[in-house]
Order: sequence, then C-alpha cells, then structure tokens
Amino acid sequence: MSLVLYQHPLASFCHKVLMALYENGTPFESRIIDLGNEASRASLVRLWPIGKFPVLRDETLDSTVPETSIIIEYLDRHYPSTTPLLPLDPTDALCVRLWDRFFDLYVQEPMQKIVADIRRPDDARDPQSVAEAQALLRTAYGMIEQQLGEKTWITGDSLTMADCAAAPALFYSETLVPFDETQSRLKGYYQRLLDRPSFARVLEEAMPYFHFYPYHEKLPAQFRPEKSHD
Repeated sequence: MSLVLYQHPLASFCHKVLMALYENGTPFESRIIDLGNEASRASLVRLWPIGKFPVLRDETLDSTVPETSIIIEYLDRHYPSTTPLLPLDPTDALCVRLWDRFFDLYVQEPMQKIVADIRRPDDARDPQSVAEAQALLRTAYGMIEQQLGEKTWITGDSLTMADCAAAPALFYSETLVPFDETQSRLKGYYQRLLDRPSFARVLEEAMPYFHFYPYHEKLPAQFRPEKSHD
C-alpha cells in the first residue's frame, strides 16, 4: 500500500491524523509502534530520528512526512477528497491553521504535561507545573467557548483540520480539567466530535489500550475499561 502510518492507537497526536484519514476514507496501512521495543522503535527512528509519532511514509512519492499538521496538509494536497480539511480560501485556511495550532499548543501540550507528571516518582513531581497547565486549559476552554458562538465546528459549518486537532485534545483534557457549567457550547461541540464517525472509529480502535492511560477511570463511561490490567 502506498501510504503507511507509523503510530500508536493510544496517542492523542496519532488520533488527530487517524481522524483525518478516516474522515476522507483515505486507504493506508497502519504500523503500530511500541517505543519500549527496540526493533519497533528503530523502525520509526530510521524514518524520523526524532523518534516521535505519527509519521507518514508515502512509497509512491518516496516521501516521509512527520508532524500532524504537515501530514494532514500533505494528504489534502496529494490525496484530496470531496471534503478538504483545509479551505481553499487563503483567509479561511489561516483561521483553520490558527485553531489547529491552538489545540496542539494550548490543549494538547498542557494535557500531556499533566499526564507526564503523574508518571514520575513522587519525589520528582512538579505541582506548580501541573497547576500552570490546569490554568492554561481553563483559559483555552474559555477561548474555545467564545470562538464557537453559533458555529457547528470550530471555524464554521465544515469540519476541518482544526477539528481533527480538537477531538483528541479535548477527549483527554476533559478527564483532567472537566468543562464547567458555563461552557455549554464547548460541551455541545465536544459531543459532536465524539459522535463524528471518523473520531468514533479512532476511539473504538483505542479501546484495548485505554487501560494504559493513567486517568482511565475518568474517561467517558462508554470508553472506560471495566478494570485495569497489569
């Protein structure tokens, strides 16, 4: 198969690209990377020495494409569908890129800082860093609530790359800093993302791995593992 995605089904940034692929029905092969396995990790590092996923390999065009936003734009350009994830209008495209970066930088990153902290030994924890990340998430939620207005998706009536960034970011961040009672638009938007078939498929594929998520008991009930596994 021409397109091969190196990824892991639990990783939120991988969810972003998977949602884009499923949204447009783009055929691809999935290669699950186990970073704890030397051979598996090496197969990723050979392509992208940074060693982070997802990475897209396009055998037809002999291209290796890292970084989620670049991957989605690459797919939009070289494997277009009837529903582009980046608008053709330059001004609209800038708005999508802005909110794509917003979710990556101000929802994904603080969420990941909080998750990383709980994995550390007790004497290496950083409560101040966690508190700052929680505060940033609350600020981001307020900005999302304002941006949504009467929109269906974050930049308008059509789902875009920015919504692919929003879905996994909000899925995990809501388990750490729940939405509050003033954020009805954000709550409705989050539910629309959960209901979107492309993202629902991503979450279904992640289900066998959710017990590895440190806050799995705070996931939405339908995604919560019945019990933890060793």
